[in-house]
Amino acid sequence: MTEPKIDRSEQRLRELGYKQELKRELTSFTNFSVSFSIVSILTGLTSLYGTALNGGGPAVIIWGWVFVSLMSFSVAASMAEICSSYPTSGGLYYWSSKLAGDNGPFYAWVTGWWNLLGQFGCTAGIDFGLAMLLCSVITLSTDFIFERWHTVLIYFAILIIHGLINTYAVRLISILNTISVWVHIGGVVIILVTLLVKVDNKASASFVFTGFINNTGWSSSVYVVLLGLLQSQFTMTGYDASAHMTEETKNADVAGPVGILMAVGVSFLAGLGYLLALTFGIQDIDRVLGTSTGSPIAQIFLDAVGETGALLLLIILLVAQFFCGNASVTANSRMIYAFSRDGAMPGSKYFHQIHPTLKSPVYGIWLSCFISGLLGLLYLADYVAFAAITSIATIGLYISYGIPTFLRITYSKNSFEPGPISLGAFSIINGWIACIWICIITVLFVLPGSSPVKAANMNYTVVIVVLAALYIFGYWHFSARHWFKGPVSNIDLEDNENDFVAGSLPKNEKEEMQELGGGKQEIVEGEKTELA
Repeated sequence: MTEPKIDRSEQRLRELGYKQELKRELTSFTNFSVSFSIVSILTGLTSLYGTALNGGGPAVIIWGWVFVSLMSFSVAASMAEICSSYPTSGGLYYWSSKLAGDNGPFYAWVTGWWNLLGQFGCTAGIDFGLAMLLCSVITLSTDFIFERWHTVLIYFAILIIHGLINTYAVRLISILNTISVWVHIGGVVIILVTLLVKVDNKASASFVFTGFINNTGWSSSVYVVLLGLLQSQFTMTGYDASAHMTEETKNADVAGPVGILMAVGVSFLAGLGYLLALTFGIQDIDRVLGTSTGSPIAQIFLDAVGETGALLLLIILLVAQFFCGNASVTANSRMIYAFSRDGAMPGSKYFHQIHPTLKSPVYGIWLSCFISGLLGLLYLADYVAFAAITSIATIGLYISYGIPTFLRITYSKNSFEPGPISLGAFSIINGWIACIWICIITVLFVLPGSSPVKAANMNYTVVIVVLAALYIFGYWHFSARHWFKGPVSNIDLEDNENDFVAGSLPKNEKEEMQELGGGKQEIVEGEKTELA
């Protein structure tokens, strides 16, 4: 009798210590589409375009995007190499556990919490940006003036819609993410062609590529240039989603890392086209900077194609941001599922459950929406405070990107076993470049953006970072170090009583796999819960 074969990606997952619970049906393209949707150049570049225009101007916007994309690709390349070796939904915190040797539990804990906090901030920033853009579009067409509480209610409604889609329309998520790719690329093409055709009095090449604007109050041009890079770096985040989706991806040790790299590469090209279109489309810089619409991009569209055309172009941005927010909730819930599966979160026994009928991590989805909703309430008190919360998205995510990269080039410099995707001899030098860049941007994101510094314009991100660090390290010192042992396998041993640390299975030792119930290469249907 022929023994049924386990998929190669599922076999590798078992070697890493986990049974297949999530439905493995994503292709390389759909894996890439999740990360690309979260990076969402039509979201990040749109929301901070005005900030960058005032703090650096066209030259910093264009060349800053090129430079930041290059640095981000360095970070992504190091992550992709590690992802190819460890394709699990836990992603970065699992990598840290395996790369840090005996200190694995500590580094897994720190990495996981920074990544989780960053993802909460990411979801909040994306969906709140969508709510604010929607309010601007409605105001543009109706002259209705929104109060802050109106915006927060719209934000809550968007979160609920994204929660419902992720809960009840799981089978549609891969389709929506595929559509999202074409909305972003098609949207950039439409905006590019529209502005090039309709704008007669285009900005000069000298203005676009060398124009410098400093309305920050700071006298140092170097400092202003560095601040101007934040627009690009804020946008180029979230590509770790491809790692979190690897347990649902076919050929995961190749598709996952390729998804990470493609998300950064394609985003760079599409983002460059978008920024060039917008900046060449500026006809009156003073009118754009002083616009009454509250959005410099809306003013560029108005000047180019009038109110009706501007509304149509803004709708493209709305749709792109909606897809971006939905993908963020998806990735956030998978991280919650994986982190709680290893017992690292309060309420872990609930948040790692897959609903037997809906085939989705329901508790994880709604925890993501709930925490993000709480963050949005800060807008009622002060926009500056809310802006600090969303800044933690970039800092939290990039710290979690940097820790496993640093461990790869230090603790595991000589012991790391690469997967199919490897940087070879370039791995170590690239890792150091990535780590240095992450340190630089972590500092940049806590610096004040305007001078003189007052309570109304203070960058409170440093306060949030300190509070987050106190929670993460304090929780570890007083509690977690006594019980958190790193990722824990969910494959039952034959006696059904003992757990072992996930990843303890040697890569190629099939005899040990047989002791863990994999000897006949069978999966018992009654023991498997699938995510559709």
